[in-house]
Amino acid sequence: MSESGTSAAAPEAAPRITVLGTGYLGATHAICMAVLGFEVLGVDVDQAKLDRLNAGQVPFFEPGLPELLVKALESGKLRFTSDYAEAGAFGDVHFLCVGTPQQSGSNAADLRYVESAITALAPHLARRALVVGKSTVPVGTAARLTGLLNALAPAGEQVELAWNPEFLREGYAVEDTLRPDRLVFGVRSAWAEERLRTVFEPVIEQGSPVVVTDLNTAELVKVAANSFLATKISYINAMAEVCEVAGADVHQLADALSYDTRIGGRFLRPGLGFGGGCLPKDIRAFAHRAEELGVGQAVAFLHEVDAINRRRRSRTVDLVRELAGGSLEGARIAALGAAFKPNSDDIRDAPALDVARMLQEGGAAVRVYDPEAMGNAQRAYPSLEYAQSTLEAARDADVVVLLTEWTEFREIDPEMLGAVVAQRKVVDGRHALDPAAYRAAGWEYRALGRP
Repeated sequence: MSESGTSAAAPEAAPRITVLGTGYLGATHAICMAVLGFEVLGVDVDQAKLDRLNAGQVPFFEPGLPELLVKALESGKLRFTSDYAEAGAFGDVHFLCVGTPQQSGSNAADLRYVESAITALAPHLARRALVVGKSTVPVGTAARLTGLLNALAPAGEQVELAWNPEFLREGYAVEDTLRPDRLVFGVRSAWAEERLRTVFEPVIEQGSPVVVTDLNTAELVKVAANSFLATKISYINAMAEVCEVAGADVHQLADALSYDTRIGGRFLRPGLGFGGGCLPKDIRAFAHRAEELGVGQAVAFLHEVDAINRRRRSRTVDLVRELAGGSLEGARIAALGAAFKPNSDDIRDAPALDVARMLQEGGAAVRVYDPEAMGNAQRAYPSLEYAQSTLEAARDADVVVLLTEWTEFREIDPEMLGAVVAQRKVVDGRHALDPAAYRAAGWEYRALGRP
């Protein structure tokens, strides 16, 4: 009893969390939330994936995540299931983390997995709960899903929908989840905001700023951020196209631009361009949605951003062809890299594999090596030849082409590499190598946007 004669209120229990979808985003979010101390239930329809996660195996490559998975499982805070009824009974806050790929034959986002997850969960929500979308969706999706959720849930309007877009960088997902540069809460009530602040309290306490918005703005934040980033990357690659015909050096140009505080140097790196499961499909879906809303002209520049990015791949093939003597027929090419970026095994819309495919179609014998993405690459492109190391890939090659800037490729000794190739010719598709060191070792060095 307190001194006033009334019982002290018991502290409110921490909300229990479910995460719908255990792909890259969902598995990372579930693991990190459990490490932060919450009880978490991961949900997926892929039993093989669930079995691996429950056994302590992350089904994709992400530095630092396997160790956290083991820690979370051993703590008893995390487990995985395919049972949506169990999820509905368990969770107070349900995070929606399923994929939104590009539709086949269209630039629009495919929302079937989002709608399926909502349809599967909602009938099991019999008490007040918050469903939080993290998937990247076209603006207006949350409003439509709110109606679906309320219609299917026994608790009706006691179930609210909020949107909390993710900003993960592959290779840095743990850091971006535990120490994000911002948190965006798209909410319709003070209660929903309070719930999200409770869930993210350990993150907020470390200083991550919170931006509270309406649902539509929250949906737009992610696609707007990705569109800006893609535009910056394509801008410097457009300058590379100009440099190539003007005899200028885009690397030096980018260096000079980076000192302007209005521009900055981050992502102002010329090269092969962007890929992966986010930027390409997100800018296409954004432009498609803008056209549906009647404001397509406002983001029409994104079509050229996409076109510039695609051209870098064909231009890289052109450089390899030039070094091979004007024809790819019979040329032996070492392709270093398959993942769309280093520290990842993700090959979705990977420029590296697209270039390797085009080289092979041009008549070259292409041998690919990547430190982490070999399995995914072999399943997607079984006709390519694969090596087990950098030196094996380069053995007897007429041209070496760097396509993913893994540290081991950046740091390899030019003399050691030169000892196994047939000809010392290299195309640096990522501006990741030291031109002076390679030329000193007798290599003919070429890079996009450099004389």
